[in-house]
Amino acid sequence: MTPTATPPQVRPNYTIPLIIIGALFFIFGFVTWVNSVLIAFFKQAFNLSTVGSNLVAFAFFISYTLMAIPSSALLKKTGFKNGMSLGLLVMAVGTLIFVPAAKSVSYPLFLVGLFLIGIGLTVLQTASNPYATILGPRESAAQRISFLGIANKLAGIISQIIFGGLLLTSGNAVAGAASLEKVVSPYLILTGVLVVLAGLIRFSSLPEVSEEQDDSPADVTSHTSVGQFPNLVLGVIALFCYVGAEVIAGDTIINYGKAIGFDNDQAKYFTTYTLYGLLAGYVLGIVLIPRVISQQTSLRFGAIYGLVLTTATLVTSGFTSVLCVALLGFGLAPIWPALWPLALNRLGRFTKIGSALLIMGISGGALLPLVHGYLTDAISPKMAYAMLLPLFGFILYYATVGYKKTSW
Repeated sequence: MTPTATPPQVRPNYTIPLIIIGALFFIFGFVTWVNSVLIAFFKQAFNLSTVGSNLVAFAFFISYTLMAIPSSALLKKTGFKNGMSLGLLVMAVGTLIFVPAAKSVSYPLFLVGLFLIGIGLTVLQTASNPYATILGPRESAAQRISFLGIANKLAGIISQIIFGGLLLTSGNAVAGAASLEKVVSPYLILTGVLVVLAGLIRFSSLPEVSEEQDDSPADVTSHTSVGQFPNLVLGVIALFCYVGAEVIAGDTIINYGKAIGFDNDQAKYFTTYTLYGLLAGYVLGIVLIPRVISQQTSLRFGAIYGLVLTTATLVTSGFTSVLCVALLGFGLAPIWPALWPLALNRLGRFTKIGSALLIMGISGGALLPLVHGYLTDAISPKMAYAMLLPLFGFILYYATVGYKKTSW
């Protein structure tokens, strides 16, 4: 009897879903990195202090803390694809609020819009990140995440070029309603893009993600709470420090440049220098990790590099000092992808709550820029960057000692 031939296994085609997820990461980068332009723009339009203008970052990033766990609960009810569509619609409501905020010359209403954009983005991030893992072989997931990170940073560069050119030209260096009108048209367009993308996601071919069962390693079965994992708790603190450092390096550099004598036309693109550094770091990471260096080594490099560049920022002046802030981006790039696997290592059944806590650590981008703004106003724009030293110092501690701790 002739055995029945086994039909060849058809490998699923993930091209279209990956393009869709790539478009989402592009949107993430665009709406996140435009904050640096908005901080400088609102500072001059409303005659704000540095702390007041940095409330842009606070309103945007604090939503990650408030919505990290609720987003997971929401996605269990809606499913991932519907959840992403809903997240885009919430973001669209946030961008649309910019129109009445400009008409009424209301900074608090702008902050409400930014907060809603952040809420929608939190839902999107929680829903879309799993796709980077499932849309293709698991062993190449890190590579896909890196490429999505590149899409994110390219979008940030484009947002700086568009909004920097529109809002921060020398002719716009005035306060009041006249300058605020300039945000109406681009944010109406952005609202339309988000609504269209929400519809495309809703009726797309994206597969639904089912929750994976976490296999608890034998040596953690005695753990009864997530707080018993030092590598996670310390990892959340390290992530808090990292996001704060990244937002400070990217979002404050325009105001720093203006404070030390550069005009709008010169300073408006300074954040793109930080983004170019992040982009170069991502590309190098794809090439080197883990073939040449380990994630732990790249994390240590990022922390040491950050300490050196922060010191250089403090001891140099003029454009050299600005460039040192921008070059921090290169060292920041390997920290995010290295922190997550080290913090979640061997959590087993606590992995999901651990991930939610890490997302809450993104609140460093909300709180630490306020500290930087206070130091800028109270001491000096340059010396405010000294606060980065303990942040990178803690990341270095985690990269050398903290991630290895298995008990308190």
